[in-house]
Amino acid sequence: MFSIQEKSVIVTGAGSGIGKAIATCFAQNGATVHLVDLNAGALDQALIEIGPSNGKAFIYPCNVSNQDAVSEVISQVLAHSGAIDVLVNAAGIAHVGTLESTSEEDFDRVYAVNVKGVYNMMRGVIGTMRARQKGVILNIASIASSVGIPDRFAYSMSKGAVLTMTLSVAKDYISEGIRCNCVSPARVHTPFVDGFITKNYPGKEAEMFEKLSKTQPIGRMAEPSEVAALSLYLCSDEASFITGCDYPIDGGFIRLNN
Repeated sequence: MFSIQEKSVIVTGAGSGIGKAIATCFAQNGATVHLVDLNAGALDQALIEIGPSNGKAFIYPCNVSNQDAVSEVISQVLAHSGAIDVLVNAAGIAHVGTLESTSEEDFDRVYAVNVKGVYNMMRGVIGTMRARQKGVILNIASIASSVGIPDRFAYSMSKGAVLTMTLSVAKDYISEGIRCNCVSPARVHTPFVDGFITKNYPGKEAEMFEKLSKTQPIGRMAEPSEVAALSLYLCSDEASFITGCDYPIDGGFIRLNN
């Protein structure tokens, strides 16, 4: 069940965190996975960690906010695999700040990756998916798309855009065999979280990790592999009746955090 065997898949942000977990999971389940990330070194390491699997993995260093660079990667993937069955947009950056403390530079930087990057990738694959009258797009949004999160003004803006872009694409291309959904995680235990805690709370890492974990009603953070498992289902043929949906994976945060 939930097989994507022999599917050609692009995963952005695949050098670490959720993106790497999704790329690994998909490769283990038989897909040919094309890993895209700005960090070439992280891609090399991800390729080593994926190792031998049921599928195949290839890496493409790329700045997803650059449309020309994205177009070049799409061309390379098509030349290699002949098709793109699935696109997973997991590339994203975080920002901490309110409206007043968010500079124009901060705002533009978050927008360039989290919004324009998703737009560039979807625009890059939609033509080839339309030509084949089939395809799946999965975007990684956030609970910040649906509820107010303190000190996350720019990040919330960007993930709200990801959610609404998902709905728009699902609506526009439903008659052409293309499905588009998004996943909205709460806090996930990624290298970013560890780095944030180390940088901002030196000497109190364990205490702060526990505190942040307890902000989820379920009492812990999600693991990237759990987001990957949900993503595998949504991109598989077994989910062929699902489009235009947002799937919170949040430990009860949206509905139970009151």
